[in-house]
Amino acid sequence: MYHCCWLVLVALIPVTTGINPGVKVKLTEKGLEYGRQLGMASIQQKLKSIKIPDISGTEHVSPIGKVQYSFSNMQIVNVGLPQSAVDLVPGTGVRLSISNAFINLRGDWRVKYLRIIKDSGSFDLNVNGISISTSIAIKSDETGRPTVSSVNCEASVSSVSVKFHGGASWLYNLFTSFIEKALRNELAKKICPLVDEAVSDLNPHLKTLNVLAQVDKYAEIEYSMVSSPTVSKSSLDLDLKGEFYNIGKHQEPPFSPTAFSLPPQTNNMLYMGLSAFTVNSAAFVYDKAEALNLYITDDMIPKSSPLRLNTKTFGAFIPKIAKLFPGLMMKLLVKTVKTPIISFEPNNMTIQATGTVTAYAIQPNSTLSPLFVLNLDTSVSTQLSVSEMRLAGAVTLNKMNLTLGTSYVGDFQVKSLENVLQMVLKVVVIPQVNAQLAKGYPLPTIGKMNLVNTQLQVLKDYVLIGTDVQFMG
Repeated sequence: MYHCCWLVLVALIPVTTGINPGVKVKLTEKGLEYGRQLGMASIQQKLKSIKIPDISGTEHVSPIGKVQYSFSNMQIVNVGLPQSAVDLVPGTGVRLSISNAFINLRGDWRVKYLRIIKDSGSFDLNVNGISISTSIAIKSDETGRPTVSSVNCEASVSSVSVKFHGGASWLYNLFTSFIEKALRNELAKKICPLVDEAVSDLNPHLKTLNVLAQVDKYAEIEYSMVSSPTVSKSSLDLDLKGEFYNIGKHQEPPFSPTAFSLPPQTNNMLYMGLSAFTVNSAAFVYDKAEALNLYITDDMIPKSSPLRLNTKTFGAFIPKIAKLFPGLMMKLLVKTVKTPIISFEPNNMTIQATGTVTAYAIQPNSTLSPLFVLNLDTSVSTQLSVSEMRLAGAVTLNKMNLTLGTSYVGDFQVKSLENVLQMVLKVVVIPQVNAQLAKGYPLPTIGKMNLVNTQLQVLKDYVLIGTDVQFMG
């Protein structure tokens, strides 16, 4: 239930490829503290599962002689981990330490002496001053995901006290020192394997890291690490590829990520920086897939609009259209001619898009007769938001510029069509773009990870998301 909390461990995969990341993640001391709290709950459950085998033997006691004894049905009734820490070791990794832990047990004792005399009762055992220390080692598995293991675990028990119930009191002193020593050694032997097991139990959850996350039918985004993490006293910083690809075809764009760094922040558990490279790689992918091309027909224009996609409406601006193609419906093809360029400035994300608008008359036999081609330059502003584990957006039109590319209906004034084309962009194209952007794009995540208290800032060349984290059971 609690294993996913160790997000910090993901950062220790020893990889180095020397390329700049598209996405950066910073885990703060506040995030480490949350992970420590949940991690202790996991380890506590493991320690409660300790099974102690029955202990039996024979002692010679003067003047009684041989005394046979057994301790059985030993059960742990309580485990306390009052002091623990997960520390970042600069340049190295993570150290887990637990101190002043305690374990309370209960069991039964039984003796037989002088061949025929039997005695029995119960006992309570308090094990105090338990210390546990281990390092966390991490490597990459065959899928490129992290695997973790506990290394150099050490456990010690400071003191043991036992209280017997029932039976002859002279027997208590006989067994006190013996059972204390036997159970101290038995517990010390069992603690580290269980801590190792608790760490190993993280691996199925770490395998949920969305190293390659499908976005839609066109695109997937890769979040593999591109370099070893930077571990400081106050935070752990890791670099992820953060690049969009066409599904099944990883073609690199004609541009590379540039270096950027996250500002020192401590209010939230986790900070993510998504660079302009990441969103521009998305634009490259969708452009290559021709997903940014859109046919517009009259049924996509609101019924309330007086402007229709037919040769009568356009004939009012270009008379030759009405003359050559009377009474026909029209179709527009809006397509990009080069990959849109996305830029981040403080509090502003802008998309510059260059494309064409080709107008066709639809003949009665459904063939398309080209009328004209316009060159279209647009600029849109984008509002970003975080919804669940996805980054969503919405665009608004800033400006639009039209020039004539090719005309099949003679010369005409392009400016006369600006209002018509602006209406088409605002009521058809932009709503369709926003419907897609509202679906959002997956952020890097592990397991059932939720973001809370999330803030988003657009800064120079990247978007900064500050957030706290909750892991659901």
